[in-house]
Amino acid sequence: MAHNKFKGLGVALVTPFTATGEVDYTSLRRLLDYQLANGTDFLCVLGTTAETPTLTDEEKQNIINLVRDKVQGRISILLGMGGNNTAAIVRQVCSADLRGIDGILSVCPYYNKPSQEGLYQHFRAIATHSPVPVVLYNVPGRTGVNMTAETTLRLARDCENIVAVKEASGNFGQIDDIIKNKPKDFDVISGDDGITFPLITLGAAGVISVIGNALPKEFSRMVRLALAGDYANALTIHHKFAELFKLLFVDGNPAGVKAMLSSMGLVENELRLPLVPSRLSTMERISSIVKELNIKC
Repeated sequence: MAHNKFKGLGVALVTPFTATGEVDYTSLRRLLDYQLANGTDFLCVLGTTAETPTLTDEEKQNIINLVRDKVQGRISILLGMGGNNTAAIVRQVCSADLRGIDGILSVCPYYNKPSQEGLYQHFRAIATHSPVPVVLYNVPGRTGVNMTAETTLRLARDCENIVAVKEASGNFGQIDDIIKNKPKDFDVISGDDGITFPLITLGAAGVISVIGNALPKEFSRMVRLALAGDYANALTIHHKFAELFKLLFVDGNPAGVKAMLSSMGLVENELRLPLVPSRLSTMERISSIVKELNIKC
C-alpha cells in the first residue's frame, strides 16, 4: 500500500474573495503563511470549504499553482478531485499536472446516489488511474449516500493506492468498525472538528479541519496531544473550542470560518452565491470568542 502522508492536522483551506467577488490571492498568500508558521501538517486544497463548485477552471489552477509555489514541499498537499461522473474524474486524474501534489481527496458521488457496488467501482477506477495516493471522502450529509464500513474496508484491502478515508458520517459505530478492521497502513481521518478528539482516542490518525484555518496552532496542539495519548490536556483544548465548533457550522460552511477569519483580519467576509455570510448574531458571537481567546495572527 502507498504511504499515507496525511496525518495530524490537515486544514481544509478556504478561498478568500474580494468585495468585488474576485479570488483574493493576496489574502490567500497571507493565510498560507499563517498555516506554515503555526503547525499545520498538511493542506487540503479545493475541497468543500474552498467553495470549489463556484470556482472557474482558471481560478482552480491559479490556486493550485499559488499553493504549490508557496508550500515548496514543506508540508503535504491533498487536492480535492471528485465528482459524480466516474469517467470524467478518471480523465481529470490522468491529465492533471500533479507535480508537488501528494494525494487527491475524492468525495463520494453526489446526487445520483450509487449503490455500494457503484461506490466501490467508482473509487477503484479512480485509484487505478491516479498517479498519487487517494483519500476517500465519505460525507453523506452532503452527498445523499453513505459509504458503509464494508465498502470502505473492501476498497482499503483491494486498492493499494487508497491510503485513507476522511470520515464525516458522524456514525461512531461505523467509524469504529473501519478503525478496528482496517489494514495496518490504511488510516481514518476525522472530517468533523467537533468529534476529532474522541475519534483519535478510537484510533483515527488526524483531521481535515475547518477551524484549523483560524486556529492552526491551538488545534494542532490538541491533535498532537491526543495522538500522543495525553488525553487529559487534549480534552481541555477540545472543551475550550466546543462553542466554536457549533458556531462555525450553524449558518453553513465556510460562512462561519470566514466570519472568524474576517474578525481576525486574515480575509474579507465574502462568499460566492449560493452561499452567503453568517447572520450578524453569529458573527458577533464568533468575534467575541476570538477576543476572549486573544488569538494573535
